Amino acid sequence: MQLHLFNQRGELVGPVETAAVIRTDAEWRQRLTSEQFTVARGKGTERPFCGTLLDNKRSGVYSCVCCDLPLFSSGEKFHSGTGWPSFFQPIAVGNVTTARDTGHGMARTEILCARCDAHLGHVFMDGPHPTGLRFCVNSESLRFTDQAELARLADPAAE
Repeated sequence: MQLHLFNQRGELVGPVETAAVIRTDAEWRQRLTSEQFTVARGKGTERPFCGTLLDNKRSGVYSCVCCDLPLFSSGEKFHSGTGWPSFFQPIAVGNVTTARDTGHGMARTEILCARCDAHLGHVFMDGPHPTGLRFCVNSESLRFTDQAELARLADPAAE
């Protein structure tokens, strides 16, 4: 698969070829907290206004809690008032995929990590300019890295 990744200099590069991350539920449970597993692997939703990253205003990158794929940048984050971190676009086209979600008596568009298929949240068409989209994401599905430490997200495939 072709994704955008960080190199050792903390630069987003790509698209580059990288493999999917596939693990068993038992392996995911060893790597994640029970809350992270429920949301990211079990397609759960954290309670609104409770996520640890909702009010984060630092500059940096939000990556997948399961596989560290860069997903969103703080520059695309906005206050939606919905109770979950919201972004108007992903960090790179292709790093986030979508699927139709008809659960809970609704028709929504689920957003997933392109590398490991982790559940992130949903995308809605009520966001700000320039995209008009609101990527509504669970904090439990994300890991934040400060701008000055982006080299920590370096992926061997990016070199």
